[in-house]
Amino acid sequence: MSERTGQFSAVNKTSVVRSVSDVLVPVLVLALVLGVWQGAVWWWRISPVLLPGPGAVLSASWKIRAVLLESAVRTALAAMTGLSISIVLGTLTAFAFSQSALVRRAFYPYAVLLQTVPIIAIAPIVIVSLGRGFVSVAVVSAILSLFPIITSTTTGLLQVDTTLLDLFRLYRASRWQTLLRLRVPAALPYLISGIRIASGSSIVGAIVGEFFVGDGTPGLGSLIQRKSATLVLSELYATVGVATVLGTVVFGLITVLGETVLRRRFGMSLGGRVSGPQSGD
Repeated sequence: MSERTGQFSAVNKTSVVRSVSDVLVPVLVLALVLGVWQGAVWWWRISPVLLPGPGAVLSASWKIRAVLLESAVRTALAAMTGLSISIVLGTLTAFAFSQSALVRRAFYPYAVLLQTVPIIAIAPIVIVSLGRGFVSVAVVSAILSLFPIITSTTTGLLQVDTTLLDLFRLYRASRWQTLLRLRVPAALPYLISGIRIASGSSIVGAIVGEFFVGDGTPGLGSLIQRKSATLVLSELYATVGVATVLGTVVFGLITVLGETVLRRRFGMSLGGRVSGPQSGD
């Protein structure tokens, strides 16, 4: 008993060290980049009109903090709305693809085609069709985040244990029973991985949509457009920085939430492996 307890303690310590290093290393790299950036601006005396230093960007962020916060919230709402739409549509599409090879062969190329069309070409069409507003931005976000969910979920639904699949067939399980009780649980890590990827795409889609909408709706994209026009680079960099932080936070929250759901409900990780203590002699 004590030996197994020691093993679990060692595993937990290793996990903690890995988690700390996963956070610490990127922070150190960011600090190094900011230091080099500030040093270059100071050493070569670069004009803030050409390249503001991190200090100037931080000062500008504080100066327009209320506008940045309002814009970030608006962009986050549009992105999460678009992501929710893409999760529903992507999951239903993956269900259809997993149930019929004919449907998959007929329609999957169009899903790929949707992904290959530049979003800057799609966004104006959506905005002209739906008008300049929140709905258009959310739809652009949904379009950009749809493909990762379709591909990841379809892969998970099709990559099931053949032994378990044969067992379900032996007991004459219906197509829906096999889907809901075998394929869906097996596909959950793939679905969550797809949502993680799509979360970043949803932020990008929302910002692109807001950029084309312009002053029609508040958001980081509209703010980037305005700051680009006025050539206030410190505030432009501040807005881009907030957009980056927003995307990182959303990605991190979805990762943590996905890991928590898989571990507590299914004893799995995002890699699809069973986690936690295993029964033994």
